[in-house]
Amino acid sequence: MSIQIYNSLSRDKELFSPKEPGKVGIYVCGMTVYDFCHIGHARVLVVFDMVVRVLRAKGFDVKYIRNITDIDDKIIARATEIGEPFDVLTERFISAMHEDEAALNVIPPDEEPRATGHITEIISMIETLQSRDLAYQGKNGDVFFRVRQFPGYGLLSGRSIDELLSGARVDKDVAKDDPLDFVLWKVAKAGEPAWPSPWGDGRPGWHIECSAMSTACLGDSFDIHGGGMDLRFPHHENEIAQTEGATGKKFVNVWMHNGFVQIDHEKMSKSLGNFFTIREILKNDQNPERAGEVVRFLMLLSHYRSPLNFSDGGLDQARAGLERLYSALQKSTTGDLPTTPPVNDQFALTFDRALDDDFNTPSAIAVLFDIAKEINRAIDQGKRSLAAAYGVELKRLADILGLLYLNPTVFLGISGSNHPSGAEGESSLIESLIQQRQAARLSRDFDRADAIRGELEALNVLIEDRPDGTCEWRRR
Repeated sequence: MSIQIYNSLSRDKELFSPKEPGKVGIYVCGMTVYDFCHIGHARVLVVFDMVVRVLRAKGFDVKYIRNITDIDDKIIARATEIGEPFDVLTERFISAMHEDEAALNVIPPDEEPRATGHITEIISMIETLQSRDLAYQGKNGDVFFRVRQFPGYGLLSGRSIDELLSGARVDKDVAKDDPLDFVLWKVAKAGEPAWPSPWGDGRPGWHIECSAMSTACLGDSFDIHGGGMDLRFPHHENEIAQTEGATGKKFVNVWMHNGFVQIDHEKMSKSLGNFFTIREILKNDQNPERAGEVVRFLMLLSHYRSPLNFSDGGLDQARAGLERLYSALQKSTTGDLPTTPPVNDQFALTFDRALDDDFNTPSAIAVLFDIAKEINRAIDQGKRSLAAAYGVELKRLADILGLLYLNPTVFLGISGSNHPSGAEGESSLIESLIQQRQAARLSRDFDRADAIRGELEALNVLIEDRPDGTCEWRRR
């Protein structure tokens, strides 16, 4: 299993070699649960779900950890704004996140630690850092990490201390000994959620949460740490410093970061009015059952490290692409199941090579379309057993990417009873028109048949005449 993965730390593809042969520990920074998940979160969910699926398909025993940040400044501010206890707020949005996750066919992680469940480990790590003179209590009572005391600081982001000092993002807080230092523990203000600590009642800083949770679940060193590109600095840079400072060991072997999501080639922002939650996007599809897979497919059509442009046009193209694959899959199931699939092994080899090359999903999906072409060719030649064999292979490979998991008739909207938005009366009308068109074709009244096709298209119904003389329909 020779998998090449791009390591953000080395800025190069590397041959993946897990710490323990056959086993992989992976930690991904999850959501801060103060609002519904947006489309940028969807990319993180889908990308690393794909990575885990591929590694498992290749035989690795994967332990997948994705955390939840359930206490921080944004959560407290939102809870105060709407007058809701912070833990009630977070539970509500955690449930919503799990609903979004299921809609995108994302497999739940093996463990989903929460920051509030690891306060003891967080305090212990800060105490260790303080004992090594890597942390101190500032003038305002907060505890800070001494950035200059960690010699490797800046390697992940490629920034030097001088560059950081001249950057506008440096905090000039007078409570710190050095403006580069970052907070590990915050002393609570009146009325805020707080936990007892050696430095007074307070709560953890954002960065230390992930260091404590990841090492608690996977040990001091593990294989892969993932997250969005926006987390590379300062979050992941700070994670490395505080974790290696506390353990004295190399924290992570491979750092993976997915690219940004843009909306119509602009940065997503509430101020620009182009900020969309996952559930807002899903509800806009006429067929809610397939909406999540359309979004997932769009995410996988771009390489995970590339910027992703999210648009209505992109969704339409993704939907059309999935329709092609599902249509081929539907046709393949009408034949006799093969006893020994006479399928070209080159498809599977090309598919595997694409994923071995830093999880190149666009190239892997191209293989799925090649198989769909073979299904259609076999159907046209009357070779239904061969088409069925290719259908089995299409389903098997697509499953590795978490795709083509619906019944094709549901995705394609074949027959009104399978379409959730089709009213009974409208479905009966459609079936009646199709029967009238069939009768017109049999009597060779092609003008009437074409007129009925036009009526069906006006109802947003697409029809497909099959070689055996039957007709299937689906909604546009």
